[in-house]
Amino acid sequence: MQVKNPVLKGFNPDPSLLRAGDDYYIATSTFEWFPGVCIHHSKDLVNWEIAAYALTDEKELDLTGVDAACGIWAPNLTFCDGLFYLTYTIVYTNRPRYKDTYNFLVTAPSVTGPWSRPVPLNRSGFDPSIFHNDDGRKYLVNMTLDHRADMVRFSGVDVQEYDAKNKVLLGKPVRVSGGTKYGTTEGPNITKRGRYYYLTMAEGGTDFFHCATVVRSESIYGPYEENPANPLITSEGQEDCRLKRAGHAQIAESPDGRWYMAHLCSRPVDECSILGRETAIQNIEWTEDGWFKLKANDKAKPEDTFEVPVRVSQVRDKSQFADFSNGTFPLDYMTLRQSAGTCGIKVVNGHLRIQGGCSPMSKYMQAFLARRQQCLECDFTAAMEFEPRHLNHLAGMMVYYNYDNHYYLKMSRDERGKCLTVSTLINQVLRDSQPVYLPEKAGTVYLKAVIRRRKLQYAYSLDNHVFTEIGGILDMRNISDERIEGNGFTGSMLGVNCCDCQGDGIHADFWFLDYKEYEEREVL
Repeated sequence: MQVKNPVLKGFNPDPSLLRAGDDYYIATSTFEWFPGVCIHHSKDLVNWEIAAYALTDEKELDLTGVDAACGIWAPNLTFCDGLFYLTYTIVYTNRPRYKDTYNFLVTAPSVTGPWSRPVPLNRSGFDPSIFHNDDGRKYLVNMTLDHRADMVRFSGVDVQEYDAKNKVLLGKPVRVSGGTKYGTTEGPNITKRGRYYYLTMAEGGTDFFHCATVVRSESIYGPYEENPANPLITSEGQEDCRLKRAGHAQIAESPDGRWYMAHLCSRPVDECSILGRETAIQNIEWTEDGWFKLKANDKAKPEDTFEVPVRVSQVRDKSQFADFSNGTFPLDYMTLRQSAGTCGIKVVNGHLRIQGGCSPMSKYMQAFLARRQQCLECDFTAAMEFEPRHLNHLAGMMVYYNYDNHYYLKMSRDERGKCLTVSTLINQVLRDSQPVYLPEKAGTVYLKAVIRRRKLQYAYSLDNHVFTEIGGILDMRNISDERIEGNGFTGSMLGVNCCDCQGDGIHADFWFLDYKEYEEREVL
């Protein structure tokens, strides 16, 4: 059957594809969002669900104060001798020449844990992966950085042996590749087939020139020869190509000998990746001269669909109603930099309670719970009770990219009384709509974001039946990598928050969060 791409919709970038037994897993980057490293699971490559987050302990994952688009980059998931190996980078600094990139390894008997304490690896670059050789030896593979102004910044790929028993690197790193002509070499991972080691790399930068390439060698330390048919996959220059920005890939073999490649992509609106970078899968075949390529075409063009031998129903609708009756919130929901508990977010007596935290522009203690927008046409509704006593008490709903770019439908209080306004923050420029005043005893107020591709319209209701629009039509294209100033690697997140900028204690209660997709109406 044909399976529609992307398989992981919304902000799910830098996929690491793994098969362990009859199960498939994809690990993706989470950046400043907590918990760290989202791991999806599938039995058939068709339908995927979040199985777990690998990094859930704040003592081991300190993202406090990291800039937007820093945090967890490009995890890599492998399996050997009954253990899952997960490598990842914590990026603390990302400036024009310098990056502070701390690479770690954790292991677990299951993706649901328990995960080991992190083993520090190196800081020479990012996107680390572990290769398990068939002789029992293991190797760390990572891209490297050169901070010197007159040198190539993304300087190549290093390989270094890793001692799993003593949890240390052995010897010195060996430079095995300087990348190809496409440049900006990152995301390296090695697969062995037959006598060859195949080093797959992401290149071209993670924008519309992105691609994946491969080189090979009969020795893990090289020399590596380049695939004459590079790139493996790219959207650049392709006609009638729905999946843009294709690159950052990893291949895996199924139990019946079929090969697949997961890669990142986006589905932009007017060249704006509102949903962020997503994950797609392609069929792979091996050529007579021992290289691998896309099975569907000879152009390296990412296809809208791929083929699997099973026939199951593909569930693309990610609509989700959360009423907290089970005492928790779904795995789809995340917080910024710190855990929900630390941020004052918990389920109490069948509803969500958010203690007031810092402002929406803060890198610290934001009391904000959000999930990915995964469809270009969707509604997000929240039932909120909030009694602000001061203009510095705020709570409501955000369509959020980062602390400098978001749309905020908020309840607060001014000199005239309790009110709703829409704050628009685009590249640090703030604008507020005219306030709409509410009855003092309004009780539950229903907030809704109606998103139709490039358009966002906020609305509110006092009965959850008749909604009144507020704040005018907003441009969703501003919530994208392409429109923001500075680094942008995430995507649109939909959520609710509470701010106590007065510091005298305030909370907001939410009775449900309802995310509704309209996939069948999506015209791409």
